[in-house]
Amino acid sequence: MKLHNYFRSSASYRVRIALHAKGLPYDYVPVHLVKGEHRAPAFASHMGDALVPALETEDGQWLNQSLAIIEWLEETYPDTPTLLPGNALARARIRALALQVACEIHPINNLRVLGYLKNALGQSEEAKNAWYQHWCRAGLEAFERQLALLAAERKAQGLPPSTFCWGDSLTLADCALVPQIFNAQRFNVDLQGLPLTMAAYQAALATDAVQKAQPSACPDAQA
Repeated sequence: MKLHNYFRSSASYRVRIALHAKGLPYDYVPVHLVKGEHRAPAFASHMGDALVPALETEDGQWLNQSLAIIEWLEETYPDTPTLLPGNALARARIRALALQVACEIHPINNLRVLGYLKNALGQSEEAKNAWYQHWCRAGLEAFERQLALLAAERKAQGLPPSTFCWGDSLTLADCALVPQIFNAQRFNVDLQGLPLTMAAYQAALATDAVQKAQPSACPDAQA
Protein backbone atom coordinates (compact mmCIF):
# COMPACT_ATOMS: atom_id res chain seq x y z
CA MET A 1 0.00 0.00 0.00
CA LYS A 2 0.99 3.61 -0.52
CA LEU A 3 -0.12 6.43 1.76
CA HIS A 4 -0.15 9.80 0.03
CA ASN A 5 -0.02 12.28 2.89
CA TYR A 6 1.41 15.42 4.44
CA PHE A 7 3.28 15.19 7.72
CA ARG A 8 1.34 17.98 9.45
CA SER A 9 -2.07 16.98 8.13
CA SER A 10 -4.10 15.74 11.08
CA ALA A 11 -6.24 13.56 8.79
CA SER A 12 -3.05 11.96 7.42
CA TYR A 13 -1.74 11.50 10.95
CA ARG A 14 -4.91 9.55 11.83
CA VAL A 15 -4.26 7.01 9.09
CA ARG A 16 -0.57 6.69 9.94
CA ILE A 17 -1.52 5.84 13.53
CA ALA A 18 -4.00 3.23 12.31
CA LEU A 19 -1.51 1.61 9.93
CA HIS A 20 1.14 1.35 12.65
CA ALA A 21 -1.38 0.15 15.25
CA LYS A 22 -2.44 -2.63 12.91
CA GLY A 23 1.16 -3.43 11.94
CA LEU A 24 0.53 -2.89 8.24
CA PRO A 25 3.50 -1.90 6.06
CA TYR A 26 3.09 0.98 3.62
CA ASP A 27 5.10 3.27 1.38
CA TYR A 28 5.12 6.88 2.51
CA VAL A 29 4.41 9.27 -0.38
CA PRO A 30 4.72 12.93 0.64
CA VAL A 31 2.25 15.48 -0.74
CA HIS A 32 3.23 18.96 0.43
CA LEU A 33 0.05 20.97 0.98
CA VAL A 34 1.71 24.34 1.52
CA LYS A 35 3.54 23.95 -1.78
CA GLY A 36 0.30 22.99 -3.51
CA GLU A 37 1.41 19.52 -4.52
CA HIS A 38 -2.10 18.17 -3.86
CA ARG A 39 -3.32 20.20 -6.85
CA ALA A 40 -0.85 18.59 -9.26
CA PRO A 41 -2.60 16.37 -11.86
CA ALA A 42 -0.59 13.30 -10.80
CA PHE A 43 -2.40 13.41 -7.46
CA ALA A 44 -5.57 15.43 -8.03
CA SER A 45 -6.71 13.29 -10.97
CA HIS A 46 -7.31 10.43 -8.52
CA MET A 47 -9.14 12.45 -5.87
CA GLY A 48 -12.37 14.38 -6.30
CA ASP A 49 -11.49 16.64 -3.37
CA ALA A 50 -7.72 16.71 -4.06
CA LEU A 51 -7.06 16.39 -0.35
CA VAL A 52 -4.83 14.17 1.78
CA PRO A 53 -4.66 11.49 2.87
CA ALA A 54 -5.16 9.05 0.04
CA LEU A 55 -4.47 5.37 0.40
CA GLU A 56 -3.44 3.55 -2.76
CA THR A 57 -4.23 -0.11 -2.27
CA GLU A 58 -2.12 -3.01 -3.46
CA ASP A 59 -4.44 -3.53 -6.41
CA GLY A 60 -4.31 0.13 -7.47
CA GLN A 61 -7.51 1.47 -5.93
CA TRP A 62 -7.44 4.96 -4.41
CA LEU A 63 -9.29 5.61 -1.16
CA ASN A 64 -9.94 9.03 0.38
CA GLN A 65 -11.26 10.40 3.70
CA SER A 66 -9.27 9.29 6.73
CA LEU A 67 -12.04 7.63 8.73
CA ALA A 68 -13.29 5.74 5.68
CA ILE A 69 -9.74 4.56 5.04
CA ILE A 70 -9.39 3.32 8.61
CA GLU A 71 -12.75 1.54 8.42
CA TRP A 72 -11.55 -0.12 5.19
CA LEU A 73 -8.38 -1.26 6.96
CA GLU A 74 -10.54 -2.73 9.73
CA GLU A 75 -12.65 -4.70 7.27
CA THR A 76 -9.81 -5.73 4.97
CA TYR A 77 -7.34 -6.80 7.66
CA PRO A 78 -9.56 -8.33 10.37
CA ASP A 79 -6.70 -10.38 11.82
CA THR A 80 -4.75 -7.27 12.86
CA PRO A 81 -5.38 -5.44 16.17
CA THR A 82 -8.80 -3.83 16.01
CA LEU A 83 -9.44 -0.10 16.40
CA LEU A 84 -13.16 -0.74 16.90
CA PRO A 85 -13.33 -3.19 19.80
CA GLY A 86 -16.33 -4.31 21.78
CA ASN A 87 -20.00 -4.73 20.98
CA ALA A 88 -22.11 -2.61 18.63
CA LEU A 89 -22.78 0.00 21.31
CA ALA A 90 -19.09 0.33 22.20
CA ARG A 91 -18.17 0.70 18.53
CA ALA A 92 -20.83 3.40 18.12
CA ARG A 93 -19.36 5.27 21.10
CA ILE A 94 -15.89 5.08 19.56
CA ARG A 95 -17.09 6.23 16.14
CA ALA A 96 -19.01 9.13 17.67
CA LEU A 97 -15.91 10.38 19.49
CA ALA A 98 -13.86 10.16 16.30
CA LEU A 99 -16.56 12.04 14.40
CA GLN A 100 -16.66 14.78 17.04
CA VAL A 101 -13.08 15.57 16.07
CA ALA A 102 -13.28 14.85 12.35
CA CYS A 103 -16.62 16.57 11.69
CA GLU A 104 -17.02 19.20 14.41
CA ILE A 105 -13.50 20.48 15.21
CA HIS A 106 -11.28 19.82 12.23
CA PRO A 107 -13.30 21.14 9.24
CA ILE A 108 -13.50 24.75 10.45
CA ASN A 109 -9.85 24.85 11.45
CA ASN A 110 -8.05 23.18 8.57
CA LEU A 111 -5.48 24.73 6.26
CA ARG A 112 -8.00 25.74 3.58
CA VAL A 113 -10.22 27.59 6.04
CA LEU A 114 -7.34 29.36 7.76
CA GLY A 115 -5.91 30.35 4.39
CA TYR A 116 -9.25 31.78 3.29
CA LEU A 117 -9.58 33.77 6.50
CA LYS A 118 -6.16 35.32 6.00
CA ASN A 119 -5.84 35.68 2.23
CA ALA A 120 -9.38 36.14 0.93
CA LEU A 121 -10.96 37.87 3.92
CA GLY A 122 -7.89 39.85 4.89
CA GLN A 123 -7.75 38.73 8.51
CA SER A 124 -4.52 39.23 10.41
CA GLU A 125 -2.35 36.40 11.65
CA GLU A 126 -3.58 37.19 15.17
CA ALA A 127 -7.23 37.03 14.12
CA LYS A 128 -6.67 33.77 12.26
CA ASN A 129 -5.03 32.22 15.31
CA ALA A 130 -7.80 33.53 17.57
CA TRP A 131 -10.33 31.82 15.30
CA TYR A 132 -8.47 28.53 15.58
CA GLN A 133 -8.06 28.78 19.33
CA HIS A 134 -11.72 29.61 19.93
CA TRP A 135 -13.24 26.83 17.85
CA CYS A 136 -10.69 24.20 18.77
CA ARG A 137 -11.13 24.90 22.49
CA ALA A 138 -14.93 24.84 22.16
CA GLY A 139 -14.75 21.50 20.37
CA LEU A 140 -12.39 19.98 22.91
CA GLU A 141 -14.61 21.13 25.77
CA ALA A 142 -17.50 19.27 24.12
CA PHE A 143 -15.23 16.24 23.71
CA GLU A 144 -14.39 16.41 27.43
CA ARG A 145 -18.06 16.53 28.35
CA GLN A 146 -18.71 13.48 26.20
CA LEU A 147 -15.86 11.58 27.84
CA ALA A 148 -17.35 12.44 31.23
CA LEU A 149 -20.74 11.09 30.15
CA LEU A 150 -19.12 7.91 28.88
CA ALA A 151 -17.14 7.53 32.11
CA ALA A 152 -20.40 7.69 34.07
CA GLU A 153 -21.94 5.14 31.69
CA ARG A 154 -19.04 2.74 32.17
CA LYS A 155 -19.26 3.11 35.94
CA ALA A 156 -23.00 2.40 35.90
CA GLN A 157 -22.34 -0.75 33.85
CA GLY A 158 -19.62 -1.91 36.22
CA LEU A 159 -16.89 -1.40 33.64
CA PRO A 160 -13.42 -0.14 34.64
CA PRO A 161 -12.53 3.48 33.85
CA SER A 162 -11.18 4.06 30.36
CA THR A 163 -7.44 4.51 29.93
CA PHE A 164 -7.82 5.69 26.35
CA CYS A 165 -10.84 7.46 24.87
CA TRP A 166 -12.83 4.26 25.31
CA GLY A 167 -11.52 1.22 27.11
CA ASP A 168 -7.97 0.06 27.61
CA SER A 169 -6.63 0.04 24.06
CA LEU A 170 -6.00 2.42 21.18
CA THR A 171 -9.14 2.97 19.11
CA LEU A 172 -10.43 4.97 16.17
CA ALA A 173 -11.27 7.76 18.63
CA ASP A 174 -7.66 8.03 19.74
CA CYS A 175 -6.54 8.07 16.10
CA ALA A 176 -8.64 11.23 15.73
CA LEU A 177 -7.83 12.85 19.07
CA VAL A 178 -4.02 12.65 18.99
CA PRO A 179 -3.55 14.69 15.78
CA GLN A 180 -6.07 17.27 16.98
CA ILE A 181 -4.12 17.82 20.19
CA PHE A 182 -0.89 18.02 18.18
CA ASN A 183 -2.33 20.87 16.12
CA ALA A 184 -3.91 22.50 19.16
CA GLN A 185 -0.47 22.68 20.72
CA ARG A 186 0.95 24.20 17.53
CA PHE A 187 -1.65 26.98 17.74
CA ASN A 188 -1.25 27.51 21.49
CA VAL A 189 -4.78 26.42 22.35
CA ASP A 190 -5.48 26.40 26.09
CA LEU A 191 -5.59 22.73 27.07
CA GLN A 192 -6.10 23.25 30.79
CA GLY A 193 -9.22 21.85 32.44
CA LEU A 194 -9.56 18.86 30.09
CA PRO A 195 -8.44 16.04 32.39
CA LEU A 196 -10.12 13.11 30.66
CA THR A 197 -9.17 14.31 27.18
CA MET A 198 -5.54 14.90 28.05
CA ALA A 199 -5.27 11.62 29.97
CA ALA A 200 -6.50 9.75 26.90
CA TYR A 201 -4.08 11.71 24.74
CA GLN A 202 -1.13 10.89 26.98
CA ALA A 203 -2.04 7.20 27.03
CA ALA A 204 -2.21 7.14 23.24
CA LEU A 205 0.97 9.18 22.86
CA ALA A 206 2.88 6.54 24.83
CA THR A 207 2.02 3.77 22.35
CA ASP A 208 4.48 2.60 19.71
CA ALA A 209 1.92 3.26 16.97
CA VAL A 210 1.63 6.95 17.79
CA GLN A 211 5.36 7.36 18.32
CA LYS A 212 6.06 5.90 14.88
CA ALA A 213 3.31 8.00 13.24
CA GLN A 214 4.28 11.36 14.73
CA PRO A 215 4.91 14.21 12.28
CA SER A 216 8.50 14.54 13.52
CA ALA A 217 9.10 10.92 12.45
CA CYS A 218 7.91 11.52 8.87
CA PRO A 219 10.48 11.66 6.04
CA ASP A 220 9.14 15.02 4.80
CA ALA A 221 9.12 16.67 8.23
CA GLN A 222 11.98 18.98 7.25
CA ALA A 223 10.66 19.79 3.78
